[in-house]
Amino acid sequence: MKTLSSKPDTIFPALWDEFFSGWLDTNGKKNKPFLTVPAVNISEDKDAFKIAMAAPGMKKEDFRIDVSDDLLTISAENESQQEDKKDNYRKQEYSFSSFTRSFQVPESVVASKIEAKYTDGILEISLPKKEETKPNPSVNIAVK
Repeated sequence: MKTLSSKPDTIFPALWDEFFSGWLDTNGKKNKPFLTVPAVNISEDKDAFKIAMAAPGMKKEDFRIDVSDDLLTISAENESQQEDKKDNYRKQEYSFSSFTRSFQVPESVVASKIEAKYTDGILEISLPKKEETKPNPSVNIAVK
């Protein structure tokens, strides 16, 4: 026998499971979750740590980047409104998206020199290292 719900605290458990089991798109495939967090690539070279975040459809004014103590927080909000009026109908659509991501900043980073740029849907953040933590260039020592 089929159980009605995995959510015993709901008033209409079967309806809950049926309605929220997954949204379907026009092709009958399940949609992805409504809340998304942009993917990031984090890399390091001898001079800096680099964060590259995929955030297409945003504008540079949508981003807020803060550093507090040893935490770098990137957040963004994007809101749009589309309105279409004709003689016999009116259509309005609203869209709002936001996210927040935080990263631990290593002690070797100079927080006051962190830079960010947004180009072609990619937010790039450079976290420069302190001079004393950068690796020394290799030196060839001659044997006498």
